Amino acid sequence: MTVSLLNNGASANPPATGGSITGNSASATSDMFTKLLVAQIKNQDPLSPSDPAQFVQQLTQLSQTESLQNLSSLTSANASVLQSMQVLALGAQVGSDVMAETGTLTTDGSTKVHAQTTLSATSSSTRVVLTGIDGAKHNVNLGVAAAGTVPFTIDPTALGLPAGTYTMTVETSTKENPPVDLQGRLNSVRLSSAGSVVLNIGNIGEVAPTAITAFNGKSTASATQSSL
Repeated sequence: MTVSLLNNGASANPPATGGSITGNSASATSDMFTKLLVAQIKNQDPLSPSDPAQFVQQLTQLSQTESLQNLSSLTSANASVLQSMQVLALGAQVGSDVMAETGTLTTDGSTKVHAQTTLSATSSSTRVVLTGIDGAKHNVNLGVAAAGTVPFTIDPTALGLPAGTYTMTVETSTKENPPVDLQGRLNSVRLSSAGSVVLNIGNIGEVAPTAITAFNGKSTASATQSSL
């Protein structure tokens, strides 16, 4: 299992190009403003010259514009650095078991999946409903569930779940719709063509980093494979 960060050339070129465009744009704006200011001074009415304070004000506005452009460029560069650091940090977790909030489950039809939901109030009748692409529903009955974290296990064999992808919803007696966190292995980390970070998690598929709710560490099997 490896971390895909796209190729170095692709990741390095965009910031440089962006910086060049911003720099050229700022320089062009400055040159244009200077030419307009000189033309304005040359063509003013000698009998009714413009107030020098107006020129000072215009120069101040130009300086402020350039400062904002530089700040925007710096912010973009910092965002790129932070994103790279996030990818590297998440890459170090590849092979770890994580919990991620999701509304779908992808199963091989046999492997048990640990999950949990969080209730804001006690529910006297609670169940997790898994719906296949054929519309068939499969229920995981949780019975009476107290407020707080409610762990449960999805057993495809016991439920008769064929391999495939299922949507998940939690039905409670209080009519709330709490989220579901599934446990899966972090398989890879990559950057999408749009520049966003994408995680591939077993039992779930591809999600954004914000979907992660917990890092549970590497299992013994994972650690053994990593050392080989």
